[in-house]
Amino acid sequence: MSATNASGINFAKYRTLRSFLALYGVMSVLILTLIGTLYYESMKGQMLSSHRLAMQLQSESYVPRLKTWLESGHDLQTFPKDLAYRTALYGYDKDLLVGNLRQTHQRFDENIALHNGFIHLVIPLSPYGLGEYYLVFETRDDELWREQTLINALLFGTGLFILFALIGFTLSRMFLRPMNDAITLLDDFIKDTTHELNTPVSAILTNIEALKESELPPSVQKKLGRIEIASRTISTLYDDLTYLILNHDLAVRDTLLDLSMLLHERLEYFRHRIEQKQILLTLDIAPHISYLIDATKATRLIDNLLSNAIKYNRMGGTINITLRPGLLCIEDNGIGIPDAMIERIFERYTRADKSVGGFGIGLNIVAMIAKDYHLKITVESEENKGTKICVSWYGIN
Repeated sequence: MSATNASGINFAKYRTLRSFLALYGVMSVLILTLIGTLYYESMKGQMLSSHRLAMQLQSESYVPRLKTWLESGHDLQTFPKDLAYRTALYGYDKDLLVGNLRQTHQRFDENIALHNGFIHLVIPLSPYGLGEYYLVFETRDDELWREQTLINALLFGTGLFILFALIGFTLSRMFLRPMNDAITLLDDFIKDTTHELNTPVSAILTNIEALKESELPPSVQKKLGRIEIASRTISTLYDDLTYLILNHDLAVRDTLLDLSMLLHERLEYFRHRIEQKQILLTLDIAPHISYLIDATKATRLIDNLLSNAIKYNRMGGTINITLRPGLLCIEDNGIGIPDAMIERIFERYTRADKSVGGFGIGLNIVAMIAKDYHLKITVESEENKGTKICVSWYGIN
């Protein structure tokens, strides 16, 4: 799975918006198609009605001539022709007896019909006392009505499309408003919480460093180590929240950073948490792997990948870390990620396992940094077997 283009809560929000717009768009197209079809059939009906009236009027003068022809022995050579329309006479079995139609008529169940560019009017002759015959008038469709229908459909269709678009825009804003309000409320809560975290966390870590310089009993040192682990966990969370809230305001200073050295430093930072869970580290870190990146962003990316590998690992598990030119991989044998969650783990506030603490912002920050530096992130995971996340890049190593 690639997460290079993940964009946190905006991705989730706009994915929801896209689903709504797709459904609304399909419904709008269906409605416009239905209206267009009904309009087309209406215009076609008006055209046929106009031709029916003209043909029926013409038949009033033609039928007496046809009657005279039938009574005189109906010689095929003297079959009467009409000046306005082509004509044909069909028997009771619908077979052609005589006529000069351009196209043979097939459908006698309709009084008037349009087929292949020709209009046919069927006139039963039994009401005229001429037996079970059928008189058919034929004329070519000039298709002027079709052109006018298309022009009108485009004009009215464009107007309706604009109206539907405005309605859709209004509905989408109303649709997203509750979500935006909830996101704003959550962001404000996190921002207020972050401000309150800084001072006590700094004080705890400072005093822990001071106490570590004193000679303490082993039992006290063990308790102090637990306090340090908890404090560093809170400190990491504070750093993530600060980055998330202030990342647009932070000054970015890209430097040729030694990722090998930084990775060792961050492993030392997490050493107590690793030891607490008795995790076995396997390191394959090539020396002097460098990349042009801001130090704060690189730290946040590595910290969150390491923190997740520790947090979601099992007691006595393993973490394999590989750093090569253009590639950083961190693999654990922890709880893994359910298949249904893999596509969403880079969304803000999403957690694969809600029984583990955290706000669900770590991998969102990783995705944001990856997008900033055009890094490619791939995830391989199997539930109850572990997860492997790799970051790859091109450039100076």
